[in-house]
Amino acid sequence: MEKIAVWGFGWVPPFAQGLVRDLRVRWALEEAGLAYESRLIGIEERNSDAYRRRHPFGLVPVLESGDGTLIESGAIVYAIAEQCEALMPAGQRAETLTWIFAALSTVEPPLWNLFVIDVLHHDEEWAKLRRAGAVGEAKARLAALSEWLDGRNYLLSHFTAADILMTTVLRFIRHTDLVAGFPRLDTYVKRCEARPAFEAALRSQMADYARNEPVAA
Repeated sequence: MEKIAVWGFGWVPPFAQGLVRDLRVRWALEEAGLAYESRLIGIEERNSDAYRRRHPFGLVPVLESGDGTLIESGAIVYAIAEQCEALMPAGQRAETLTWIFAALSTVEPPLWNLFVIDVLHHDEEWAKLRRAGAVGEAKARLAALSEWLDGRNYLLSHFTAADILMTTVLRFIRHTDLVAGFPRLDTYVKRCEARPAFEAALRSQMADYARNEPVAA
Protein backbone atom coordinates (compact mmCIF):
# COMPACT_ATOMS: atom_id res chain seq x y z
CA MET A 1 0.00 0.00 0.00
CA GLU A 2 1.23 3.48 -0.90
CA LYS A 3 -0.14 7.00 -0.37
CA ILE A 4 -2.59 5.83 2.25
CA ALA A 5 -5.40 8.06 3.48
CA VAL A 6 -7.86 7.13 6.21
CA TRP A 7 -11.24 8.86 6.32
CA GLY A 8 -12.79 9.55 9.70
CA PHE A 9 -15.00 12.14 11.34
CA GLY A 10 -13.50 15.53 12.07
CA TRP A 11 -15.16 15.58 15.48
CA VAL A 12 -17.53 13.45 17.53
CA PRO A 13 -19.01 14.00 21.01
CA PRO A 14 -16.81 12.96 23.96
CA PHE A 15 -18.76 9.74 24.59
CA ALA A 16 -17.70 8.47 21.15
CA GLN A 17 -14.11 9.68 21.11
CA GLY A 18 -11.70 6.76 21.02
CA LEU A 19 -14.46 4.43 19.84
CA VAL A 20 -15.04 5.39 16.21
CA ARG A 21 -13.93 2.53 14.00
CA ASP A 22 -11.24 4.39 12.05
CA LEU A 23 -9.19 3.83 15.23
CA ARG A 24 -8.92 0.15 14.26
CA VAL A 25 -7.49 1.05 10.89
CA ARG A 26 -5.05 3.61 12.30
CA TRP A 27 -3.87 1.01 14.83
CA ALA A 28 -3.29 -1.65 12.16
CA LEU A 29 -1.35 0.80 10.02
CA GLU A 30 0.80 1.80 13.00
CA GLU A 31 1.51 -1.86 13.79
CA ALA A 32 2.44 -2.48 10.15
CA GLY A 33 4.69 0.60 10.01
CA LEU A 34 2.68 2.13 7.16
CA ALA A 35 2.45 5.91 6.97
CA TYR A 36 -0.96 7.45 6.40
CA GLU A 37 -2.77 10.76 6.44
CA SER A 38 -6.14 11.62 7.92
CA ARG A 39 -8.99 12.84 5.77
CA LEU A 40 -11.95 14.11 7.70
CA ILE A 41 -15.62 14.78 7.16
CA GLY A 42 -18.24 16.31 9.39
CA ILE A 43 -20.88 13.95 10.68
CA GLU A 44 -23.45 15.97 8.75
CA GLU A 45 -21.53 15.32 5.51
CA ARG A 46 -21.63 11.55 5.67
CA ASN A 47 -24.72 11.25 3.48
CA SER A 48 -23.57 13.71 0.86
CA ASP A 49 -23.41 12.44 -2.71
CA ALA A 50 -19.65 12.99 -2.80
CA TYR A 51 -18.97 10.91 0.28
CA ARG A 52 -21.52 8.22 -0.57
CA ARG A 53 -19.46 7.58 -3.69
CA ARG A 54 -16.66 6.55 -1.34
CA HIS A 55 -18.80 4.67 1.16
CA PRO A 56 -22.29 3.68 -0.02
CA PHE A 57 -23.60 3.64 3.56
CA GLY A 58 -22.09 6.98 4.55
CA LEU A 59 -19.93 5.51 7.32
CA VAL A 60 -16.30 5.64 8.38
CA PRO A 61 -13.66 4.46 7.93
CA VAL A 62 -12.70 4.51 4.29
CA LEU A 63 -9.15 3.71 3.25
CA GLU A 64 -7.81 5.13 0.00
CA SER A 65 -4.44 4.10 -1.39
CA GLY A 66 -2.65 3.49 -4.63
CA ASP A 67 -4.35 0.09 -4.64
CA GLY A 68 -7.87 1.54 -4.59
CA THR A 69 -10.59 2.24 -2.03
CA LEU A 70 -11.67 -0.04 0.80
CA ILE A 71 -14.59 0.24 3.23
CA GLU A 72 -15.57 -1.59 6.44
CA SER A 73 -13.07 -1.60 9.30
CA GLY A 74 -12.76 -5.38 9.49
CA ALA A 75 -12.06 -5.71 5.78
CA ILE A 76 -9.54 -2.90 5.89
CA VAL A 77 -7.69 -4.34 8.89
CA TYR A 78 -7.67 -7.72 7.14
CA ALA A 79 -6.19 -6.17 3.97
CA ILE A 80 -3.47 -4.47 6.00
CA ALA A 81 -2.75 -7.70 7.89
CA GLU A 82 -2.32 -9.63 4.67
CA GLN A 83 0.69 -7.43 3.96
CA CYS A 84 2.13 -7.68 7.47
CA GLU A 85 3.48 -10.98 8.76
CA ALA A 86 3.27 -9.78 12.36
CA LEU A 87 -0.46 -9.14 12.09
CA MET A 88 -1.28 -12.34 10.19
CA PRO A 89 1.43 -14.99 10.55
CA ALA A 90 1.65 -17.29 7.55
CA GLY A 91 1.19 -20.36 9.71
CA GLN A 92 -1.85 -18.93 11.51
CA ARG A 93 -3.73 -17.22 8.71
CA ALA A 94 -6.91 -19.28 9.14
CA GLU A 95 -6.86 -18.92 12.92
CA THR A 96 -6.36 -15.16 12.67
CA LEU A 97 -9.25 -14.88 10.25
CA THR A 98 -11.40 -16.98 12.58
CA TRP A 99 -10.85 -14.59 15.46
CA ILE A 100 -11.36 -11.55 13.25
CA PHE A 101 -14.82 -12.89 12.47
CA ALA A 102 -15.41 -13.85 16.10
CA ALA A 103 -14.66 -10.29 17.23
CA LEU A 104 -16.93 -8.68 14.66
CA SER A 105 -19.73 -11.23 14.36
CA THR A 106 -19.97 -12.85 17.79
CA VAL A 107 -18.63 -10.44 20.40
CA GLU A 108 -19.35 -7.02 18.91
CA PRO A 109 -23.16 -7.24 18.39
CA PRO A 110 -24.18 -7.70 22.05
CA LEU A 111 -21.59 -5.20 23.29
CA TRP A 112 -22.60 -2.60 20.71
CA ASN A 113 -26.24 -3.21 21.60
CA LEU A 114 -25.47 -2.41 25.24
CA PHE A 115 -23.60 0.72 24.21
CA VAL A 116 -26.60 1.88 22.19
CA ILE A 117 -28.97 1.22 25.09
CA ASP A 118 -26.81 2.88 27.73
CA VAL A 119 -25.31 5.79 25.86
CA LEU A 120 -27.74 6.69 23.09
CA HIS A 121 -31.14 5.75 24.54
CA HIS A 122 -30.71 5.49 28.31
CA ASP A 123 -33.66 7.76 29.10
CA GLU A 124 -36.13 5.84 26.96
CA GLU A 125 -38.49 3.35 28.55
CA TRP A 126 -37.77 0.56 26.09
CA ALA A 127 -34.04 0.82 26.88
CA LYS A 128 -34.67 0.50 30.61
CA LEU A 129 -36.75 -2.62 30.02
CA ARG A 130 -34.24 -4.15 27.63
CA ARG A 131 -31.04 -3.42 29.58
CA ALA A 132 -31.01 -6.42 31.92
CA GLY A 133 -31.29 -8.82 29.00
CA ALA A 134 -28.60 -6.93 27.09
CA VAL A 135 -26.23 -7.10 30.05
CA GLY A 136 -26.82 -10.85 30.32
CA GLU A 137 -25.99 -11.34 26.65
CA ALA A 138 -22.82 -9.27 26.95
CA LYS A 139 -21.69 -11.16 30.06
CA ALA A 140 -22.16 -14.48 28.31
CA ARG A 141 -19.80 -13.44 25.52
CA LEU A 142 -17.29 -11.96 27.97
CA ALA A 143 -17.27 -15.11 30.08
CA ALA A 144 -16.57 -17.32 27.07
CA LEU A 145 -13.83 -15.00 25.85
CA SER A 146 -12.26 -14.88 29.30
CA GLU A 147 -12.24 -18.66 29.40
CA TRP A 148 -10.49 -18.80 26.02
CA LEU A 149 -7.80 -16.39 27.26
CA ASP A 150 -6.94 -18.61 30.22
CA GLY A 151 -3.19 -19.19 29.86
CA ARG A 152 -2.96 -16.90 26.83
CA ASN A 153 -1.68 -13.33 26.52
CA TYR A 154 -3.46 -12.87 23.19
CA LEU A 155 -6.13 -14.64 21.18
CA LEU A 156 -3.47 -16.69 19.40
CA SER A 157 0.13 -17.42 20.29
CA HIS A 158 1.05 -13.75 19.91
CA PHE A 159 -0.53 -10.41 18.98
CA THR A 160 -2.34 -10.38 15.62
CA ALA A 161 -4.89 -8.31 13.72
CA ALA A 162 -7.61 -10.20 15.58
CA ASP A 163 -6.48 -8.58 18.83
CA ILE A 164 -6.86 -5.14 17.28
CA LEU A 165 -10.47 -5.86 16.48
CA MET A 166 -11.27 -7.63 19.73
CA THR A 167 -9.77 -4.87 21.86
CA THR A 168 -11.65 -2.13 20.05
CA VAL A 169 -14.86 -4.15 20.40
CA LEU A 170 -14.35 -4.50 24.16
CA ARG A 171 -13.83 -0.74 24.40
CA PHE A 172 -17.48 -0.22 23.42
CA ILE A 173 -18.47 -1.04 26.99
CA ARG A 174 -15.78 1.04 28.68
CA HIS A 175 -18.64 3.02 30.29
CA THR A 176 -19.46 -0.08 32.39
CA ASP A 177 -17.49 -2.24 34.82
CA LEU A 178 -18.30 -5.43 32.92
CA VAL A 179 -14.82 -6.05 31.54
CA ALA A 180 -13.31 -5.30 34.95
CA GLY A 181 -15.53 -8.07 36.29
CA PHE A 182 -13.40 -10.52 34.31
CA PRO A 183 -9.82 -9.85 35.48
CA ARG A 184 -8.30 -11.92 32.69
CA LEU A 185 -10.13 -9.80 30.09
CA ASP A 186 -9.29 -6.57 31.88
CA THR A 187 -5.60 -7.48 31.81
CA TYR A 188 -5.86 -8.46 28.14
CA VAL A 189 -7.36 -5.10 27.14
CA LYS A 190 -4.78 -3.17 29.13
CA ARG A 191 -1.98 -5.25 27.60
CA CYS A 192 -3.20 -4.46 24.08
CA GLU A 193 -3.83 -0.79 24.82
CA ALA A 194 -0.28 -0.47 26.19
CA ARG A 195 1.17 -1.22 22.76
CA PRO A 196 2.94 1.83 21.27
CA ALA A 197 1.00 1.42 18.02
CA PHE A 198 -2.34 1.69 19.83
CA GLU A 199 -1.18 4.73 21.75
CA ALA A 200 -0.02 6.38 18.51
CA ALA A 201 -3.30 5.60 16.75
CA LEU A 202 -5.36 6.98 19.61
CA ARG A 203 -3.25 10.14 19.81
CA SER A 204 -3.73 10.67 16.08
CA GLN A 205 -7.51 10.29 16.28
CA MET A 206 -7.83 12.47 19.36
CA ALA A 207 -5.62 15.16 17.82
CA ASP A 208 -7.97 15.36 14.85
CA TYR A 209 -10.92 15.81 17.21
CA ALA A 210 -9.09 18.48 19.20
CA ARG A 211 -8.32 20.48 16.05
CA ASN A 212 -11.95 20.37 14.98
CA GLU A 213 -13.72 20.80 18.31
CA PRO A 214 -16.71 23.13 17.94
CA VAL A 215 -16.31 26.56 19.42
CA ALA A 216 -18.57 27.00 22.43
CA ALA A 217 -21.36 29.51 21.91
